[in-house]
Amino acid sequence: MLPTWVLALPIWLIVFIVLHALASLYVAIKYREARKFLAGAFFVSSGTCWYLWVTGVSLPIVLPYVGTVSVETPEISGQRAIVHFILFLLCFYFGFISKPKQSK
Repeated sequence: MLPTWVLALPIWLIVFIVLHALASLYVAIKYREARKFLAGAFFVSSGTCWYLWVTGVSLPIVLPYVGTVSVETPEISGQRAIVHFILFLLCFYFGFISKPKQSK
């Protein structure tokens, strides 16, 4: 279940945000070694989020000097696991599988 403020956004804005994030990931990170590192980081993060979803663990979001400001439910962890796994696949492909273009 998504928060109510996300559901209030227009669909074109959500699509734009997702496409912009993917384009930024591809364009902003020019170095192959950085994509390899991100592939590993996203793989671990997706596994952790998946585990939290499967076990049904809620995580409190705590800020120093403020206390608990929110709670990440298992449903949110499951959605994050899917997004992070897709980002892992993208970084894995562009970091390990695809060959860099030869510059002349």
